[in-house]
Amino acid sequence: MERSIVRNIVINFAGAIAPTFISLVTVPAYIHLMGVERYGVINLVWTLIGYFSVLDLGTSLATENQISKARAANDDSIERIFWSAWFMNLGTGIVGGLLIYVGTVVYITHGVKIEPAFQREVMASLPWIAVAVPIANVSWVFAGAINGVERFASFNINQTLGTALFQLLPLAAIFCFSPSLAVVIPAAVVARLVAGMMLGAAAFRALGIRRVRMPQWHVMAELFRYGRWMLMFSGANMIASTLDRVLVGALLGARYVTYYATPQNLITRLNLLPIAMVRTLFPRLSAVSRADADALAHSALAFLNGAFTPCVIVALFALKPFLLLWLGPTVAAAAPVASVLVLGVWLSGQCGILGILIQAQTSPAAVATVSWFELPVFAGALWCGIHWFGIMGAGIVVTLKTLFDYGVLLAFARLHVWTIVRNMLAHLAFLLVAVVLADSISALPTLIAAALVLALANLGLSLHGSSELRGVVYKLWARFTPSTSS
Repeated sequence: MERSIVRNIVINFAGAIAPTFISLVTVPAYIHLMGVERYGVINLVWTLIGYFSVLDLGTSLATENQISKARAANDDSIERIFWSAWFMNLGTGIVGGLLIYVGTVVYITHGVKIEPAFQREVMASLPWIAVAVPIANVSWVFAGAINGVERFASFNINQTLGTALFQLLPLAAIFCFSPSLAVVIPAAVVARLVAGMMLGAAAFRALGIRRVRMPQWHVMAELFRYGRWMLMFSGANMIASTLDRVLVGALLGARYVTYYATPQNLITRLNLLPIAMVRTLFPRLSAVSRADADALAHSALAFLNGAFTPCVIVALFALKPFLLLWLGPTVAAAAPVASVLVLGVWLSGQCGILGILIQAQTSPAAVATVSWFELPVFAGALWCGIHWFGIMGAGIVVTLKTLFDYGVLLAFARLHVWTIVRNMLAHLAFLLVAVVLADSISALPTLIAAALVLALANLGLSLHGSSELRGVVYKLWARFTPSTSS
C-alpha cells in the first residue's frame, strides 16, 4: 500500500480511539444514573432511529464516491454533487422524521416489553426523536464529502468532538434535571445538532464552498442510480446489525438489552482498525482502475488480518476481567456471549473491505439482493436462537450470519479466493484456540501468559505472510530504536 494510504489509516485509527475512551468512561455512569432498564430503552430508541437511516437512499456513500472521482478527474462538479446530495438528504430526512414519529408510537406500545412509566417518557420525547432523523441524514452528506476529498484529519477531529458532546451533554442534563428519558433524549439530539453544524462547517472548508447552489435534477438522479444499490446493500446490513437487540427486547425485555448490548457495544469498538481502513480505502478504490483496486484489496486484507488478529486474541483473554472491573459481575456474566460476538466483529472487518471493493468497482446490486433475501432467514434464526438459548443464541446466530456474509462478499468481489480464504482460516484457528483457553483458564498470571504467547505466535505468522505489515513494523522499529554510528 502507498505511504499516503497507510498515513490516512493511522489518522482514521487515531481518530476512532478518543470516542472509544469517552464511551468507556460514560457508559457506567449512564447505567448507574438511569438504571438498567431505562438505559436499555434508550438503546432501543437509537436503534429505531438507525432503522430510518435507510431513507439516506445511499446518498452519502454515493456523494463520497462521486466527489472522489471528480477530485481525481480535477473537474468542477464537486459543488453541484454536494448541494444536490444535501437537498436530497434533507428532504428524505424530513419524511423519515414524520414516519418515525408514528413508528415510535407503535413500537414502544406494542413492540417491546418496557414499563408504562418509561413508555410515557419516550412519548414525551417524540418530537425530538423525529428531529434526529433529518439531522443525521444531513450530517452523513457532510461526512461523505469530507472523506471524498480525503480530509480525514478534519473528519476525525469533528467526530471526536461530536461523540464527546453526544455522551457528555445528556449526562449533564441528568445531573441538572433528572434521569428521565424526556430529558436525556432531547439533550442527545441537541448534541447531534451542534456536532452536525460543526461537521458542516468542516465540509464547507474542505470543499471550498462559498455559496448555496440549488440542486440539479440530473445530478440527483445520478446519485440515486448509484445510491439505490448502496441503499439496499447498507440498508439490509443496518437492519441486520440491530435486529438482534430489537428481538432481545421484544422476547426477553429491556433489561436484557442492556446485558446484551453493553458488551456488544464494547467489543464493536475493537473494529477501530477495520473502520479506519474502510474509511481510507473507499475513496481510493473508487478512483483507481479495477486491477489496481484488486491489488489494493488483497494487500489490505492481508494487512488487516496480520495487524488485527493479535489484538483480538488479547481482547478475548481480557474480556471477562475487564467487564468485571468495568461494569461489575452482573453484566460480566455476559462475557461468554461477548466472546462469540468478538469472532463476528473480526469477520465483519474483512467483510467491510470486500464490501467497499464491490461498492467502488462493481455493481452491488447482486449482493444487495442476496442481503435482502437473507434477512428474513436471519430474523427467523434469531427468533429461534433467542427463544431457546437467550442472549447466547443471539450471539451465535449473529456470528454465523457474518461468516455467511464473508463467503457471499468474497464470491461477488471476484478475487483470487483460495489465497484469501487460506489466510483467513489460519487466523481463525488462532482465535478459536483463544476462545477455548480464555474460558478454561482462571488464574490471572496464566491467562496473561497464554494471551501473550498466542498473540506473538500469530504476529509471527502475519509478519511471514504480509510484506506491508513487515514494512510497518520495520519503520516503527527504525523510528524508536536509536541509530548507532560506526
